[in-house]
Amino acid sequence: MSVERLDALEARIRALVTLVQDLRKANAGLEAELRTTKDRLKAQEEINRRWEVERADIKARVERVLGEIEVLEGMDESKEAALG
Repeated sequence: MSVERLDALEARIRALVTLVQDLRKANAGLEAELRTTKDRLKAQEEINRRWEVERADIKARVERVLGEIEVLEGMDESKEAALG
């Protein structure tokens, strides 16, 4: 093997080593980004869960108030019928 061919092979190997190092850095960055995204998703899911609980509570309270209003309206109708 000539010196020129060895030099070319060495240059290619160095380029491959650099490529592998760059890919490892990129992979580490992507893994960190994935962890961050998973953490954000988990936090958002918790927020959504709390909103759903709050929504259900508000719905139950509104339905209870509406039921009380219906009872009051029924009482008014009874008084009007008794007076009329």
